[in-house]
Amino acid sequence: MSRRHAAQKREVIPDPKFNDVVVTKFMNAVMEDGKKSVAERMVYGAFDKMEAKAKANALEMFKQALDNVMPTVEVRSRRVGGATYQVPVEVRNERRQALAIRWIISAARARNENTMVDKLSGELLDAANNRGTAVKKREDTHKMAEANRAFSHYRW
Repeated sequence: MSRRHAAQKREVIPDPKFNDVVVTKFMNAVMEDGKKSVAERMVYGAFDKMEAKAKANALEMFKQALDNVMPTVEVRSRRVGGATYQVPVEVRNERRQALAIRWIISAARARNENTMVDKLSGELLDAANNRGTAVKKREDTHKMAEANRAFSHYRW
């Protein structure tokens, strides 16, 4: 990591269908080996499937799913006098979003439906309804922070 100056944030271009930056970030996280068109097909396919199943706006459900998965606190390791403590800290908004996207995609990949479109749509629907593996991950993170609240005075 450079000590001179912070890395510049790249501007993310909104996706063509919904004109939304968050959907593009989600698509970029789904993408493997630089195959954007494949990732685009997966995400839009998952959105179509969600609309068919839930009879509601896919973009609204996607936003709801992200909100339900975003953590507010997490634990960070902090070394104090030879001992390592798990110190609870609040999560920045950008990191909250990145973690939520990452958790949803990893939970979707771990599901055992046939195609990635089915997996993604299933996980997004579960997250929108406040259940599923990604939401459980957020709950576990919050529990861990709550359990280590005694060490919060080590915050830096």
